[in-house]
Amino acid sequence: MSQSDKNLQVRVSGLWNTTHRISGDDGPVGTVRVRRNMWGMVVAGEYQPEKGEQLSIRRDPGLLRSQFSLWTEAREWLGSSLRWSVRRREVSLSTGQKALRLLPLPGWGRGWLLVAPRTGEMARIRLGLLGRAGTIEIKRRADLELVVFAWFLGFQISWESLPPASARERLPSSSDRAPSKAAGA
Repeated sequence: MSQSDKNLQVRVSGLWNTTHRISGDDGPVGTVRVRRNMWGMVVAGEYQPEKGEQLSIRRDPGLLRSQFSLWTEAREWLGSSLRWSVRRREVSLSTGQKALRLLPLPGWGRGWLLVAPRTGEMARIRLGLLGRAGTIEIKRRADLELVVFAWFLGFQISWESLPPASARERLPSSSDRAPSKAAGA
């Protein structure tokens, strides 16, 4: 399911195992449930849309946070995430077709940008100060499942997005992108 230019509101309930109710202008969209183990580590999640197939989010084996994969009920792989370094906040998302990045919002505040390498910002995730509410601004055509996966990942590391993005984590401006063929001639 693709969405574009849409704002979604998220309400979070629960303390240990949280429930995230996502709604849009037309009403409820779906629910994300996050499950933790007895030590507090997030081990899994599930997304149940109002219409459609339930998705499972599983922690992949590894030591780094934000290492998860997204699966359908039929056990079809939709995407995965990996954080390459403990020192950097960037999270890489892979869908098989596109490689995306989750970057901290520019300036002070809690939130993340979902960014495509060539076309730029796809979605903006803003988290409330206390983490009980948030908004997802879908900027251009994006799979809702992928945006929900980005919300799941960004919510876990939400406090890390508070300081402004460093130069390495910022979006490349249009002047930083590769020159066009006409400019090189």
